[in-house]
Amino acid sequence: MRSGRPRAFDVDEALRSALKVFWSKGYEGASMADLTEAMGINRPSLYAAFGNKEDLFMRALDLYVQGFHSAGSGFAEEPTAYRAIEAFLRSTALLCSGPSTPRGCLLVQGALAVGDSSESVREALAARRAAVLDALTQRVQRGVEDGDLPADTDVTDLAQYVMVTNNGLAVQAAGGATRDELFRCIDIAMRAWPTAR
Repeated sequence: MRSGRPRAFDVDEALRSALKVFWSKGYEGASMADLTEAMGINRPSLYAAFGNKEDLFMRALDLYVQGFHSAGSGFAEEPTAYRAIEAFLRSTALLCSGPSTPRGCLLVQGALAVGDSSESVREALAARRAAVLDALTQRVQRGVEDGDLPADTDVTDLAQYVMVTNNGLAVQAAGGATRDELFRCIDIAMRAWPTAR
């Protein structure tokens, strides 16, 4: 049995191009015309290689999380909670203001304006953000256990504070804030960090 013609494009490169479109325009904002133009393929080729737009987004989201977003995943290994959270926020600022990638964060902006028909996209992004919050909560809890945070620290509230700061950095970066401006915001946010008494 003869197989079909081989693909005339690099699937991995096309997926990276699609990721940049979703990253800069969000799920709803990225039209099929935007995607096919950036990927250098036609609609039938896109459907054959990736399925529908939602399937393509989910694959692009996996690529984002495993590649770009994973750069900040080592923050928990820092020796203190303060240094861990500062490293986490700085990695966000670096990711969101990179010169060769879209500004902002796909996890934050990807579904800010998603209709009811795209609920699975909203849920997938919410699940990824929840995983980040869980990692932050675990690191803050470890800070309490290690004694570098006060014993009465509300771990959940402090982790939420970090997450809100993180998401704000992403939104500000998408709006044009420079890396230095983001770093200065982090410096101010970290002044509120509780220390063991």
